[in-house]
Amino acid sequence: MISNDKNVKRMMSDIQMEVDYTRSATGIKQFRQSVLTAMETVPRHEFVPEGLQDLAYHNGPLSIGHGQTISQPYIVALMTDLLEPESEDVILEVGTGSGYQAAILANVVKKVYSLEIISELAVDAKNKLKSLGITNVEVKSGDGYYGWPEHAPYDGIIVTAAAPYIPEPLVEQLKIGAKLVIPVGRPYSHQELMLIEKTADGQTHTKDILAVAFVPLTGKHDAN
Repeated sequence: MISNDKNVKRMMSDIQMEVDYTRSATGIKQFRQSVLTAMETVPRHEFVPEGLQDLAYHNGPLSIGHGQTISQPYIVALMTDLLEPESEDVILEVGTGSGYQAAILANVVKKVYSLEIISELAVDAKNKLKSLGITNVEVKSGDGYYGWPEHAPYDGIIVTAAAPYIPEPLVEQLKIGAKLVIPVGRPYSHQELMLIEKTADGQTHTKDILAVAFVPLTGKHDAN
C-alpha cells in the first residue's frame, strides 16, 4: 500500500470517528489542526514492516518486531494532542519504536529527543527519519526511565509504553506547566492513559484519560 489520498482520507476519517466515540472520556471534540496536518503529512507506511504495508493506514497497531508495536493512528494523534504542543516546544519521547510518533511530533514542534532501549530499533528509527529528511529528531539508545537530563527541562514528555508507575525522573525533567502523557499499568491488565501536569509549586496534577493497551516499558523499574 502506498500513501495516496484515499488511504490517508480513510485514516483521518477513522481517527475522527474514534474522537467522537471517546469524547465522553477524553473531553476532546477535535484534535488541533497542527496535529491533524502532521497525521496527514507523515507517510505511515514508511514506518511499517514491508509485509504489513497493506495495513499501514488502518486505525490499528502493528508489530514492528522485537515484541514492539507501532501504535494505532488515533492513539498517536491523541497523545500528541494531549501535550498541547506549540511550534517552539522541545519534547522528550520515551520509546522511539519505529520512529513514527517522533516523526509526527517533529512536524508540530521545534525539537524532539527520543530514547529507545532496544538498540536495533534506535538505529533503524534514526536511519528512517534521516532518509525522510526529518532533521529535528535526535534518537539515542537508553533506558527511558531516567529520561534525558542533558536537554531538560522539557515542554512536554510522551511515553509510548506502559509503566507500572509514573517514573519520577520524567516528572523532574518537566518544565513548570508542562505535561507528561503516559500509559500506566501492568501487561495484560488494566492500563490507563494518564495526563500529568507539573504545577507552579512543583507538584503534579494527574488526570485519567482513557483505557489503553500498550507494550510494557522495560528498564530500571523491572527490578521493583
